[in-house]
Amino acid sequence: MFGRQVAVVVMAGVLGLVGCASDAGAGAGGSEPTDVTAGPSTATSPTAASPSAATSPAASDGPTPVPVTGPDQQLVTMEVTGGFAGVRKAVTLRGDGSVHTSDKGEQGVHRTSPAQFTELRTLLGDPALDEVPDLTRDAQARDLFQYTLRFDGRTVITDRSGPAPALDRLIDALSPWLPR
Repeated sequence: MFGRQVAVVVMAGVLGLVGCASDAGAGAGGSEPTDVTAGPSTATSPTAASPSAATSPAASDGPTPVPVTGPDQQLVTMEVTGGFAGVRKAVTLRGDGSVHTSDKGEQGVHRTSPAQFTELRTLLGDPALDEVPDLTRDAQARDLFQYTLRFDGRTVITDRSGPAPALDRLIDALSPWLPR
């Protein structure tokens, strides 16, 4: 029994590393989201990069991917608001690997690759996220974007003005999915 559990853990680690290695050639050190369908939105597949394998938790012994309980499960929702132009965009990762986006009422649905889905779930499984405060904002700063993330029963609000590496990695991995 113990041997089988070790094999599963080793296999998950190998798959995570293989996913990170295969993403490295996708341009700029990261992977591009895959477009499944886009509603009225004219956005195509974003070209921004995910964190590199060097900063990806999948390359370490730390976090493990969060479990998926069903295809409609909302693993994480990130809403980005503010800035000079009054941005309001959102992205939601679901248990079936789909990414639902919205920007000023326009909706889109995209599909993650298996490696991207594992990477995002691994970032969500980082124990360092437990230490991130629920609110970090610089009251003196003007026109910063505000990021509201909902995951694991928590709501975390940040303008990225304070140090939170685990949260920054998650935001950086979700940001390429935001509508442009």
